[in-house]
Amino acid sequence: MGNTASCCVSSSPKLRRNAHSRLESCRPDADLSREDTGCNLQHISDRENIDDLNMEFNPSDHPRASTIFLSKSQTDVREKRKSLFINHHPPGQIGRKYSSCSTIFLDDSTVSQPNLKYTIKCVALAIYYHIKNRDPDGRMLLDIFDENLHPLSKCEVPPDYDKHNPEQKQIYRFVRTLFSAAQLTAECAIVTLVYLERLLTYAEIDICPANWKRIVLGAILLASKVWDDQAVWNVDYCQILKDITVEDMNELERQFLELLQFNINVPSSVYAKYYFDLRSLAEANNLSFPLEPLSRERAHKLEAISRLCEDKYKDLRRPTRKRSASADNLTLPRWSPAIIS
Repeated sequence: MGNTASCCVSSSPKLRRNAHSRLESCRPDADLSREDTGCNLQHISDRENIDDLNMEFNPSDHPRASTIFLSKSQTDVREKRKSLFINHHPPGQIGRKYSSCSTIFLDDSTVSQPNLKYTIKCVALAIYYHIKNRDPDGRMLLDIFDENLHPLSKCEVPPDYDKHNPEQKQIYRFVRTLFSAAQLTAECAIVTLVYLERLLTYAEIDICPANWKRIVLGAILLASKVWDDQAVWNVDYCQILKDITVEDMNELERQFLELLQFNINVPSSVYAKYYFDLRSLAEANNLSFPLEPLSRERAHKLEAISRLCEDKYKDLRRPTRKRSASADNLTLPRWSPAIIS
């Protein structure tokens, strides 16, 4: 926080590197006054918080910034729609169900209770677009995520392991195996994607065929500990991935946290944004959530939940409501003319 002339330097790593050079340039001479040097410190309220400004463009921190995976998928979605238009195929699934006056179709996924299977499918699809549409110039590859240096199995890593993009089904099987064995929830999958995009933004790296498994593993490991009350221990992942050691898992978790600058907070607005963007991704890729006709029992249940929420918000609004005074009991002061003798 602060301008370049301030002694208060932001916690950003880039600013820390140049902190000494910036402060040296503003060191005044002994013969000059503070007004002559022009290095007067600003009031703290007038300084710009650089990290907060960058946060506005970081989707994992700011609810108004668009998610990275959704923007990376736009190119492929446009190509698919263009191909369907050229081949005269209507977009969307042929067997898609639509609501009518007599029947209402709903899926069983909500922002508070997402469908586990389809949420994992959407997260795997988002990771797939991250890998497929990564920066062509290539960015820094950290050793802790390199599968050649830290393999997840004893099988020999092929020499071209970093050349071929994984298929969406391969990513889905890897994530589903971890979630099924560790009994993780669908909310944990959404938080995993938030941490993954936060890592790519903070560390300025790309997810690629050489590091995607270990990045996803680190994000799942951290999300399960932050979200679930009864978190899975690192040694438990060694039972799922037989050839990985506890020391490797501990080091992966430690470096993942350091690269996130220990920012593991996920606001509810960010979580909701990722959930609805995943639904938009599913809709654009014909990966619709399963629809079921609204039954009488479920309709009564939804109505009861709606009434409960309505009563709850009524109770919250009641103390802050200002009552207007009745005009019947309103008495105005009467003024009598003063007599000056």
